[in-house]
Amino acid sequence: MKGQRKEPACFIVGAGSFDGFLTEPQEGDLVIAADGGYAYLKRLGREPDVLMGDFDSLKEIPQRELIRHSPIKDDTDMALAVAYARERGFRSFYLYGGLGGRLDHTLANLQLMTMLSREKLQCHMVGEGNVITAITEEKICFPKSAAGMISVFCAGEEALGVTERGLKYTLSQARLTCERALGVSNEFTGEESWIEVRKGTLILLWGAENGLEGGRKDAER
Repeated sequence: MKGQRKEPACFIVGAGSFDGFLTEPQEGDLVIAADGGYAYLKRLGREPDVLMGDFDSLKEIPQRELIRHSPIKDDTDMALAVAYARERGFRSFYLYGGLGGRLDHTLANLQLMTMLSREKLQCHMVGEGNVITAITEEKICFPKSAAGMISVFCAGEEALGVTERGLKYTLSQARLTCERALGVSNEFTGEESWIEVRKGTLILLWGAENGLEGGRKDAER
């Protein structure tokens, strides 16, 4: 379940742990180390195109293209890296090392991913053995090879027209809210499956061993 990329993507590596890239950076992609994420790239034998942050977590600052931010700021290093890439026309993002570690930064990254989804930009977060993405008025599909658990959460007050097919537990035109985790701990069944939301935003989480989803498209009206 590798997923196909049709346009250049931005890879942003933060200070949280992860076990390597699910999809490899290609020519035309942008790799950014967000402050302490540089240490993880070094362990993978990679160098970033850009290193940015306040460098409060680095013992040694490498001689790369540096964009320094004040430690007194309104955004996280990850959010500033996304803004930098968006200014350069990138519309697809892979955030590594944005899970685990400080809980406040994890929550901030989930908010960032939700914002990108609502602006029709794709974002995947990878770390702690999981892949997380958000869909807004979209349908996301998974192949038969997908296995294990998948959880779905409402990002916002409510999500309407939620349908889940090919999973152990199905939904049809359901309403999900932020007050009840109705979509938690579902399971792939070895069949092709899909999840759709017609109004609102969903956050989806599945095991990183599955890689990326098989594809997505706009929800039916």
